[in-house]
Amino acid sequence: MDLQAVRTFVAVTEAGGFLKAAADLSVTQQAVSKRIAALEQALGVRLFTRAPRGAELTIDGRAFLPHARELLRAAERASASVRPGSRALRVDVIASRTAQSSAMRGFHHAHPEIGLDVMMLVSMDTAVAALRSGELDATFRAVGAPGRPLPDDIESARVLDEPLELLTGPAHALADARAVTLADLVGHRIWMPGIAPGTEWGAYYDDLVADFGLTIEATGPNFGSDALLDTIADTPSLATFMGKHSRLIWPTDHDLRRIPITAPTPVYPHSLLWHRDNPHPGLGALRAYLAVTGERPNPEEVWTPEWAVGR
Repeated sequence: MDLQAVRTFVAVTEAGGFLKAAADLSVTQQAVSKRIAALEQALGVRLFTRAPRGAELTIDGRAFLPHARELLRAAERASASVRPGSRALRVDVIASRTAQSSAMRGFHHAHPEIGLDVMMLVSMDTAVAALRSGELDATFRAVGAPGRPLPDDIESARVLDEPLELLTGPAHALADARAVTLADLVGHRIWMPGIAPGTEWGAYYDDLVADFGLTIEATGPNFGSDALLDTIADTPSLATFMGKHSRLIWPTDHDLRRIPITAPTPVYPHSLLWHRDNPHPGLGALRAYLAVTGERPNPEEVWTPEWAVGR
């Protein structure tokens, strides 16, 4: 159905006549008449009758009017759903309790006027494909991991370097340390289930192991953060790495310890990725916010992989 004709029908109804509707629509009266005639032909009924005071709706016209108005409202909703600035900004984060998620909460607090839809796609390939198709506006990833080049139409900016901390239970040999070095961790078992080969975080930890001779075990199924914390609390021989800005809560009787790592501090390099031609105005606001608020420690005091963009 021709929405322009439907819009003209509603305009004639509200104006009470063809001449006034033509003025409201900034078209000629002849154009209005042609549109109404075409709509009546498509529907197979008369919608108006001529009257001394203008145009009056027929019985069929009155029956059609509420549906015509709903058609126009539906068309506006459909347009608004993809109109930059009208639809929510769609941003992908790795998990809900990470530094990325905290950054998005801060952005939402700073810009409550920008609608926000936070997603968790996990796979970098899926996220990049969503950026290219327009299903996603931005994603947080570590780039450029070996074997994972970005397409030419995808831009990136390093926005946050998140320090890693050591997490131990109360009976671990390092539990009472005020800080530890990476050298102190040699020979200790670091348990991190869920590190998937071929992922950017897998590449990060592979390089950390290679550079400092650490032992990181990714064995066993990943049952989530609660199961990880339970195991670390109950197993003196195990520790794990946790991002400084990860927001995790555990029972008080776990007595877990978050210990800073120094000399150097390993940091995870979070970058924001977006499509070069994405016009959403909220994307510019997000990039500006992260440029001001993103944490970037002294590069001489930290470690990141050689492949990390923007070191």
